[in-house]
Amino acid sequence: MNRVVHPIEQESFRRLRTRLDTSHFAPLTRAVVERVIHSAADLDYAADLVMDETDLRTAHAALHDGAPVVVDVEMVAAGITRRDTVCRLKDAKSGPGLTRSAHAIRLAYEDVGPGALWVIGCAPTALEELLKLDASPALVIGLPVGFVGASESKAALRESGLPAVSNVSEKGGSAVAAAALNALLYHPISKEMP
Repeated sequence: MNRVVHPIEQESFRRLRTRLDTSHFAPLTRAVVERVIHSAADLDYAADLVMDETDLRTAHAALHDGAPVVVDVEMVAAGITRRDTVCRLKDAKSGPGLTRSAHAIRLAYEDVGPGALWVIGCAPTALEELLKLDASPALVIGLPVGFVGASESKAALRESGLPAVSNVSEKGGSAVAAAALNALLYHPISKEMP
C-alpha cells in the first residue's frame, strides 16, 4: 500500500530543501537526514547525524522483510507509524545498578532475539544495556537525549561497530528516533537494494 503524503508534509519538505541542500547524500541517508530534520525543525542534524548507507540498505531490507522493531519507550512507539513495535518498559523493574530502561531492553531481547531493529530515543542506559547484549541487530537507532550519558552512550555505539544511526551531540529524543525509523519504513523498496 502506498503512503499518502499530506500537503502540509509535502510543503514542509519543500521548504526544508530550499534551506538545505541534501542532494549529495546517498538515498537512504538523505531520507533519514531529511525526516529527522523535519521532526525537529533543526537543520544542524545534517552535520550531527552519523550513519552508513550500506548499513541502512541492510536494515531497510530487514525491516521490509518483517524484522521486529524494539523501542525503549512508548513515546518512540507512538511516533512509529505503520509498524508494530516491542516495548517492555511497563514490565521492567529497576534495581541496584539497573534502570527500568535497561531492564526493559533485557526483557525485549528475550522476546525478539537477534536481528531486530532497535530504536532508542530516550534513555542512554537503554542504549548502554543493548551494547552489553549479543543482540546482533539489523540496526540500532541510538538517539537518546540528555546531558548525562547521552553523548557517551552514542559514542560507545559508534565504537561498537554495530550498524547504527546516531549523532554526535547531546540532542536526540523520541521524535527524532522515531523519524529515523519512519524514513526507512517510508522509503520505497527498489530493485537496486539487497
